[in-house]
Amino acid sequence: MEKEAREGNPNPTVDAETRLQDDDHVSVRLLLRMLACTRQAENHVRQFLQSSFQTSLPRFDLMAQLERVPEGLRMSELSQRMMVTGGNVTGITNALENEGLVARETDAVDGRVFRVKLTAEGRRQFTRMAREHERYVVELFGPLSMKDKKQLLELLGELKRRISAQ
Repeated sequence: MEKEAREGNPNPTVDAETRLQDDDHVSVRLLLRMLACTRQAENHVRQFLQSSFQTSLPRFDLMAQLERVPEGLRMSELSQRMMVTGGNVTGITNALENEGLVARETDAVDGRVFRVKLTAEGRRQFTRMAREHERYVVELFGPLSMKDKKQLLELLGELKRRISAQ
């Protein structure tokens, strides 16, 4: 940040907050702080998944969505839940299917579409990754007290509700 550079830090963090000035509105500062924190945490999780399991965050996310719905999800449902394009979901699904971690089955209601499900091996691998992922995230947020984490969660929940209501 510019403030860090002014205070003599030779390697200021370059992120969403970098362009801020002291006179920027507190709401703008808050938005950019939240974006910076989100990106930093996401980058840490990406690196953790790659180094620990040789997998990507989108692959982990797709498997997490399927783990929550044992009967499987349509490709369009996966795309909505992951907030990515259908093409991205198809590419990830193809790779996981080739590795035997997911399977496509014809939808019982609409035979024109497929449901994607975790295979037994996919469920086993995801369970192992999810355990370690949770441990890592707990460690990542470790510097905050439980009280601070709960307060932050509550405040962000209130913000989310108010923004959704607009």
